[in-house]
Amino acid sequence: MTEPAPTARTALITGASSGIGKALAANFARDGWNLVLAARSVDKMRATADELGQRHGITATVIRADLETGEGAAQLHADVKRRGIVISALVNNAGFGTSGPFKESDLASDLAMMQLNMTAVVALTKLFMPDLLAARGKLLNVASTAAFLSGPYMAIYYATKAFVLSFSEALATELEGTGVTVTTLCPGPTASDFWSRSNMQETGLVKGKKLPTSEDVAAAGYRAMERGDRIFIPGIKNWLMAQSTRITPRRVTASVAARMNRSQ
Repeated sequence: MTEPAPTARTALITGASSGIGKALAANFARDGWNLVLAARSVDKMRATADELGQRHGITATVIRADLETGEGAAQLHADVKRRGIVISALVNNAGFGTSGPFKESDLASDLAMMQLNMTAVVALTKLFMPDLLAARGKLLNVASTAAFLSGPYMAIYYATKAFVLSFSEALATELEGTGVTVTTLCPGPTASDFWSRSNMQETGLVKGKKLPTSEDVAAAGYRAMERGDRIFIPGIKNWLMAQSTRITPRRVTASVAARMNRSQ
């Protein structure tokens, strides 16, 4: 596969094998961006890369990356640099959640979630910051409406997304005047593979609900990134929920989240 020229406009998207990450790749490709797709599922990404390359005439490079490990971010950065690729946009999309009481959760899974959802985001942002500054580029971090409240029975997942939101907002202010924009996409429940991995198909969050598609969420998030929005919450109900946390006692919002996160 031909590598993009160093001056080409290229977006690196983590978690690009399915869901919102895959849908974001389609939006970038449609606008003529070359792509670096990173995840563990290489075969899925290769199919996406071939399809987008043929349809839009862009170059899509596939790199296997395991960002749940402590070395994953550095290895991904090194692989990108070894190929001579310069990044103009970084999309930190990879993440997962699990459900159930914290006292019963598996510690290894908890720590892997924190590594992927938080530490890898910070590491990749730090490592690719020189590229973004040189390109006056774009940083898109995918958080969640979970970032706005605590989440009993998904305690660590909610906390990791709160970290992503806080980190991204702070970075957006620090980078004012550099030409780099930082957008945090905060979707609510979305139709994707996320729910099967988190074992939440029977919770009040998703059971019997018609969820927005990954394609709809990604398209809206991509437009928000292009505008340079700092925070974007797709859907009026999700937006209202996020605003309500400003006036509702935190103990109340935690109780509501607990009911929604339990299996029905």
